[in-house]
Amino acid sequence: MIESLLYLIASRLDIIFSVCMYARFQSSPKESHLTAVKRIFRYLVGTHSLGLWYPKEAHQT
Repeated sequence: MIESLLYLIASRLDIIFSVCMYARFQSSPKESHLTAVKRIFRYLVGTHSLGLWYPKEAHQT
C-alpha cells in the first residue's frame, strides 16, 4: 500500500508528510499505522476532482 502512495507524492504534495511519516513504520506496521494509511486513501478519493488551474494571460511581464 505504501509503495503506491510513495509513487503519488511526486504529483500530490499535500500528502508527502503523512506518507513519509508512515513509510518509516513499513517494516513493522501496527493496526494504527494501517488505519492511518487507509485514511490517506480516503482523503485522496475525496479530493480527486480538485486540481490547479493556471490561466493563460495575454500580457507577460
